[in-house]
Amino acid sequence: MDILKDILVVLHIICFAVVFGTTLAQLSNLKKGTAQITKGAFHGALGLLVTGLALVGMVYATGGEPNNAKIGAKTLVLLLLIVVIMVNRKKERVSGGTLGIIAGLSAVNVALAVIW
Repeated sequence: MDILKDILVVLHIICFAVVFGTTLAQLSNLKKGTAQITKGAFHGALGLLVTGLALVGMVYATGGEPNNAKIGAKTLVLLLLIVVIMVNRKKERVSGGTLGIIAGLSAVNVALAVIW
């Protein structure tokens, strides 16, 4: 079970890196006017949701008791992140503010995981 948990944690971190990295990479396209939400950011956000739910399920399956307040806060931030991505992913151009919101929400999610 520990190996599966470790694999899920690694996948969770990779999904964060995909969301954060692809969003920051689009900042260079702002001056050209071609910044957009990539498919990678969307799939990374969904990967965060799936791996996060699997990690919580593993805690329950092993008889543990997760910090439900922390999980609730992380889920709320993640759902907000997914909504922002879904609303803006079909647009040909997005603003720097939108990219900042996406990067900020993903950073807040990591901060909640590490600090709380």
